[in-house]
Amino acid sequence: MASEKITELEFLLSYDILKQLTGTMERTGCSAADIIEQALRQFLSARKDGNAVYLSAPINALVEGLYVENTTIAEVRQHGDFGLGTFNYLDGEMLLLDGRVYQIRSDGHVYDVGDDERSPFACVTFFSPDTLDDINGDSGVSDLATILDGLIPSPNMLYAIRVDGIFSSVRCRAASRSENYMPLVEATRDQSVFDFHEVRGSLAGFYTPAFMASLNAPGFHLHFLAEDRRRGGHLIDCTIKEARIGIQHVPRLDVGLPVTLDYLTVDLTRDIGEDLEKAEK
Repeated sequence: MASEKITELEFLLSYDILKQLTGTMERTGCSAADIIEQALRQFLSARKDGNAVYLSAPINALVEGLYVENTTIAEVRQHGDFGLGTFNYLDGEMLLLDGRVYQIRSDGHVYDVGDDERSPFACVTFFSPDTLDDINGDSGVSDLATILDGLIPSPNMLYAIRVDGIFSSVRCRAASRSENYMPLVEATRDQSVFDFHEVRGSLAGFYTPAFMASLNAPGFHLHFLAEDRRRGGHLIDCTIKEARIGIQHVPRLDVGLPVTLDYLTVDLTRDIGEDLEKAEK
């Protein structure tokens, strides 16, 4: 039997990954090569079998005003290279695109985010579209919702959605930094609103079935980032000139439950539907 061919690879690791790798080597006695090979096999198998949407916490905790959790951006990125969310103290909108995390603050500026920053809520996946569709002609956000409704085969499935194109206009908002425990409907009452015209960029987000409303925002939830990576926010309205829509069908949902005193003691039995709709609109 012919011996298996071995290929040598050289690559750079971020400090946090290197620290985790070193710790695992010390704990298990395995070599770096063995651990990396095992991790790659697990990753490639997961990609082949279908990715999950990962929620760092159920959204009803955010609606009730829990804006401080211990989930780092490094942990979020372990679960996806695409998605959205927010940051501790509700400090702006999060957008994860092509593996890079952006923070869109209420001052209208976009900031790069370090792995040690923390988030009370993030929704991510590894994006690999199952379908790609091109649209042309001016389409408003209501038309976009209609188009997307026609592209998803069932309202009972999770979908990751990316729209890349040219927009005649985009209206976005960004949450302002808020004190912990202030209900979301109050914290989002006065938000910064931004209007962009004749802009090229990307929409990224998800469709979540209505029956998952206590876990994630139901319906379509999209954030915008301009191609120059200097403008963006939570999508309110837009008019699309031309764009390509990528949709990924995601058959599994993984939910993190924070182990913090605030989360363990908060009452999450209230129906948050009305408050969430007001905050999201």
